[in-house]
Amino acid sequence: MAAPVLAYEGLGLVQGSGWLFRGLDLYIGERDRLALIGRNGAGKSTLLRLIAGRIDSDEGRRTIVPGTHVVLLEQDPQVTGFDTLLDFVLAGDDAPERYEAEAIADQLGIDLGRDAATASGGERRRAAIARALAQNPDVLLMDEPTNHLDIAAIDWLENWLSRYNGAFIAISHDRTFLTRLTKQTLWLDRGTIRRAEIGFGGFEAWTEQVFAEEERNAQKLDAKLKIEEHWLLRGVTGRRRRNQGRLTKLKEMRAERAAMMGPQGAAKLQIGSDDAQTKVVIDAKHITKRFGDRTIIKDLTLRVTKGDRIGVVGRNGAGKTTLLKLLTGELAPDEGSVRLAKTLDEVIIDQQRSLMDPAKTVRDVLAQGGEWIEVLGVKKHIHGYLKEFLFEPNLADAKIGTLSGGERSRLLLAREFARPSNLLVLDEPTNDLDLETLDLLQEVIADYEGTVLIVSHDRDFLDRTVTVTLGLDGSGKVDVVAGGYADWEARRTVRTEPKKAAAKPVVAEAAKPKATKLSYKDQRDYDLLPRRIEEIEAQIAKDEAALADPDLYARDPGKFAKLSDGITKLREEKDAAEMRWLELAEQVEALG
Repeated sequence: MAAPVLAYEGLGLVQGSGWLFRGLDLYIGERDRLALIGRNGAGKSTLLRLIAGRIDSDEGRRTIVPGTHVVLLEQDPQVTGFDTLLDFVLAGDDAPERYEAEAIADQLGIDLGRDAATASGGERRRAAIARALAQNPDVLLMDEPTNHLDIAAIDWLENWLSRYNGAFIAISHDRTFLTRLTKQTLWLDRGTIRRAEIGFGGFEAWTEQVFAEEERNAQKLDAKLKIEEHWLLRGVTGRRRRNQGRLTKLKEMRAERAAMMGPQGAAKLQIGSDDAQTKVVIDAKHITKRFGDRTIIKDLTLRVTKGDRIGVVGRNGAGKTTLLKLLTGELAPDEGSVRLAKTLDEVIIDQQRSLMDPAKTVRDVLAQGGEWIEVLGVKKHIHGYLKEFLFEPNLADAKIGTLSGGERSRLLLAREFARPSNLLVLDEPTNDLDLETLDLLQEVIADYEGTVLIVSHDRDFLDRTVTVTLGLDGSGKVDVVAGGYADWEARRTVRTEPKKAAAKPVVAEAAKPKATKLSYKDQRDYDLLPRRIEEIEAQIAKDEAALADPDLYARDPGKFAKLSDGITKLREEKDAAEMRWLELAEQVEALG
């Protein structure tokens, strides 16, 4: 173990009438890549502020190597009072060099001359990242760094952090971000902290082991677990098991949707019966939308059917919101037509969490001050419904203004999901949600009987949720791919590869005879890949069974970490093999 550059012994902090946490021991090594995991309200952001020295603890001793520069990237950058974003970036005694901040800002695509008062959440986030990184920290503390960032900016940040020589701690709901970057995990749970020398990729298996060990210890002591304290833990474990079945169902839905869409690029459901026709929720034909000289959406034909889960991805400014408005009828196309089902009843959940009155109570928001709430035609007691959305029942009379950003987001979801609807529109639903709430949101969407449209930059969330992905590159073209974000990214990568090699004259290319069969290599891959995919699936199942051993981590943490990393790599190989086989299958179909 490397010597720590910063450590806390016996850390304790009082919040309200009691201890938020007490007796915490933690350390940060000089090259640690730590994921900080915990429920909303567990104190993760507060812990980062303590580590950064922004607030003082009530107990404990802080030790830091002299000269260590600790920088905190806060979740909500406070730009109020600054004329421009540049003024915000260069403020304070610890301000970075201007040229370094501007160089990073340029790579992130943010103009620091932007008026701070009117800057969007994404612009404020980019400015804060530029300020933090340009300070050249030895320890970088990041609170939801990918919030409000588009995919291009997240990719850039991941590449920067992969080359970073210091230590970092990251709080994030972005599973892909944490899985790719972290090597150790801090788990803040019920006022205590645990550390594991594994990245986030092995977190769920580790927590299952901890829960199982707690359960065994309770049984040995012949102690009865209190329902009010442990309903969440049992619920999380049960949901994860149920989610395995839901992921299997999602794969089947994707395969069915791929068969409906026909040749790649057609993006058109082939309807052959009156029954299928009645399932069409949105029928868009050759729609185009321009703003001035710029074409935002160009010649898109798409049929959305009942039960589809449509994900919309692309960098900021690519036209995601415009596409959403076109598909829901809020905006008319310049060319083409959009026909909506006559019985469409939509619920739109956007990012305006602030619209909920902070003076109202949770009971007011959910049940108009009463004891009962009607959920899709069924009456439920407010306490029971709050539990379904991971709230303690005694929170019913809490003021909205006392809730965290994540709790407000969860309450908004609880309110909107109770309303009858057959079309659900989610605009960046994962912002401010913790991982357990994301599990819940995936479960609720999977059980929703209507159609779902989702705009999100959360790659893992899309991979676990949607059946079709609409990918925008900013040129007006919309890629329509059966599957999630990974399927769209793989399709995009495959498309760009031939362009690098295509340097031959057009005339010579045209003179080539049309291929009548696959090449030897392609035919071999087409024949052998199904067997390889089965072998990978068998190996994944074998490794997951080994990882499920509750004593493995305590007995051999190195093997635990190796199995976790191996499963991640096997899944990546399986995804690539499946995509390669699908490409070849399309070629075979084209060749007749």
